[in-house]
Amino acid sequence: MTKKQILIVNGPNLNLLGKREPEIYGHQTFEQYFEILRDKYEGPVDLHYFQSNHEGALIDKIHEVGFTFDGIVLNAGGLTHTSIALADAIAAVKTPTVEVHISNVHAREEYRHHSFLSKNCIGIIIGFGLRGYDFAIQTFL
Repeated sequence: MTKKQILIVNGPNLNLLGKREPEIYGHQTFEQYFEILRDKYEGPVDLHYFQSNHEGALIDKIHEVGFTFDGIVLNAGGLTHTSIALADAIAAVKTPTVEVHISNVHAREEYRHHSFLSKNCIGIIIGFGLRGYDFAIQTFL
């Protein structure tokens, strides 16, 4: 059995998980949670992780894996609500993408209610905390 190649991409400010607004995002860093995911999916999945606070770097990474990987799990953070370029990058590649949000964006500020990315993703997982990444990985198995 060939391992599935799945990339988790986190956008701006998600490097601060565990420190930033723990009442919304929790106390665990993403790096800590990523190790749990790697252990859980060690057999069937070759799991990769990339984080950047820069839109162009996120686009470059999607282009890099977007024709060879089996899935992309994307939490674009605030770029979800502003980036047409990121939406175009998802549309331009063949690898399917699942959009993930840790918090329920529809229970937050009005500007967070719209995603430019959603129409180019195979699904959206919102409001389940870090478990949303796990749910997204399962869609590719």
